[in-house]
Amino acid sequence: MNIDNNEGNYIIFLGTGTSTGIPVISCKCATCTSNDPRDKRFRTSAFIHYNGLKLVIDCGPDFRLQMINNQIDDIDAILITHGHRDHIAGIDDIRPFNFILGKVISLYAKEEVMSQLDKEFPYILNPNGYFGSPQLDYHNINDSIFFIENNPIIPIPVFHGKLEILGFRFGNLAYITDASQIPDSSMELIKGVEILVINALRRSPHISHLSLPQALEIIEKVNPQKAFLTHLSHFLPPHIQILKDLPNNVSPAYDGLRVDF
Repeated sequence: MNIDNNEGNYIIFLGTGTSTGIPVISCKCATCTSNDPRDKRFRTSAFIHYNGLKLVIDCGPDFRLQMINNQIDDIDAILITHGHRDHIAGIDDIRPFNFILGKVISLYAKEEVMSQLDKEFPYILNPNGYFGSPQLDYHNINDSIFFIENNPIIPIPVFHGKLEILGFRFGNLAYITDASQIPDSSMELIKGVEILVINALRRSPHISHLSLPQALEIIEKVNPQKAFLTHLSHFLPPHIQILKDLPNNVSPAYDGLRVDF
């Protein structure tokens, strides 16, 4: 799909899996051996087409194939939720946008994420870095609303274990991944959204990610028209089985799914 020929606001789920992806190396469980393409999950990421902007949320190790598989040949900016490797490891692969399109890619993240990027990729942030390194325009963000080409984006602070990370609201869509707790103040920020994307790692509790029951409880409180689950692990059953167990307004997202908002 050539995104330049698609108007309106929409999200494409580039990846919907947890840090291991699915299938998991060496695993023979029902989810990992499923023949359903919806059970093949790259690390969590999303493409947001928002008032003409082409945005990517997170840039993990599958970034290159996510761009190719979804025929995304141009982006304006990358928004980073937090600095864990499954969300930043693909940052070097933005170089074709520099080389072929001749553009610098804007990157929006919290200051501590920039520090993590500096540790992981010291040659990128170094102003005297080597020729051919990724060309990025860095924008430090915090909990305050920010604008890209006059379009408002609302950060949604959530906790990933003890780490405070960000989700984002784009008009009628809120996107939250890797959360284990959503403060009341952030629940206010997602009030009234029509589309809610939220992580649901597995059925049993986890120290740093919402479980499926916890995610469903949040969805019930927010009451969106439609909710999509992301950052799924192989400890959940295959896609078709999860779908049967969910309320009518909730679906597991899958790689390549497009949703208008």
